[in-house]
Amino acid sequence: METFFKIRERGSSVSREIVGGITTFLAMAYILAVNPNILSASGMNWGSVFTATAISASIATLMMGFVANLPVALAPGLGLNAFFTYTVVLGMGCSWQLALTAVLLEGVLFILLSLCGIREAIIKSIPESLKKAVSVGIGLFICIIGLVNAGLCKTDTGSFIGFVNFTFENRTAIVAVIGLVLTIVLYVLKVPGAILISIILTTLIGIPFGVTSVPESFRPFSTPHTPHLFAFDFKGILFDSATGNFSGVVLGKFFVIFFTFFFTDLFDTLGTLLGVANQANLLTSDGNVKNAKGALLSDAVGTVVGACVGTSTVTSFVESTSGVAAGARTGLASVVTAVLFLLSLFLSPLFFLVPASATAPALIFVGYLMMKAVVGIHFEDATEGIPAFITIMTMPFAYSIAKGIMWGIISYVICKVAGKKLKDIPLITWILAFIFLADIIFEALK
Repeated sequence: METFFKIRERGSSVSREIVGGITTFLAMAYILAVNPNILSASGMNWGSVFTATAISASIATLMMGFVANLPVALAPGLGLNAFFTYTVVLGMGCSWQLALTAVLLEGVLFILLSLCGIREAIIKSIPESLKKAVSVGIGLFICIIGLVNAGLCKTDTGSFIGFVNFTFENRTAIVAVIGLVLTIVLYVLKVPGAILISIILTTLIGIPFGVTSVPESFRPFSTPHTPHLFAFDFKGILFDSATGNFSGVVLGKFFVIFFTFFFTDLFDTLGTLLGVANQANLLTSDGNVKNAKGALLSDAVGTVVGACVGTSTVTSFVESTSGVAAGARTGLASVVTAVLFLLSLFLSPLFFLVPASATAPALIFVGYLMMKAVVGIHFEDATEGIPAFITIMTMPFAYSIAKGIMWGIISYVICKVAGKKLKDIPLITWILAFIFLADIIFEALK
């Protein structure tokens, strides 16, 4: 195990990797309930999507652990699943089978691009200042996710965004604040497994507050959606019914669907990998992600597997940063997370005892840990600092990693051109900037 995962070489231990893997799983376990709820609105079977979510997440995360040796977990991505249901199926009138076909072909193309090194080349083309900005931006982004999950932050308080009052009506927020205080105290005291211990203690504290309970809407052992645990509905498998459903191609809808999935997943994954690797100190001397090719291949294979078993695009989860904060540095943590996803098929009620208010403090705290990268950005050089600021600003407020990278690269090219520093702009960065501008213009003309 030591030889394969290089645990000591990366300054970790088996116990830290296990704790990190568990922490990552608890931080992202919500996807097991959220993904089926969203995709079932498109007409898919809830039980089949639940099973597909757990299986695709497990396989992709296992591959990330063994092939890339990185502490990054994968699962069907939020945002992409909403686009799948509400835009493609309900909005554009396409069948969910056609949408799955687009996801499958996107994954196949990603495998080809990963094997050819094109996706890795895109990572290398991102300027160093933007790589650090991506890490900071993701920190703020996941912090806002934590604040929202905790019930601390709402958008209906009379301003664009605001904090709730600490009344018993907002007891979820109160429990989350207690959890955040516990996390901070344990971390400052350098208690091993501080984040995981905080999650467990906060879950227990949530009992008298009425916050910790098994959601009534989620009973995978006996629900109207699925009569038993392994409710495999093989109509949810792509090759059973989608292969002859290409009428959307003629209408041009298919290509719009395909490229939306493609670009969103591409830059969400790149941003997450850069953020996690930077936090875990797993960047090479030239600022690139270690084993990036294996990581990107794992993501691509996960998307293909997900489409085949019946779920939307599988992507790297930014919640992996919580596991890194707990000490994870190698693929062993990913293996632990993957095993827990498989166990969730049998023990899901146990995992869902953990409320969002218990995992939210970990996400908020990760914002602090990822903010450290800001000191490496050369703000004194406006052509470096302004694009970095735009990247950092856009991610949390646009609620999108991909949009942060998009606007960061566009502003980088504009600043370098204005500053007469054309030699600083790599060819691929030029190409990406033009693609992003074309996408913006296309959206405006629709």
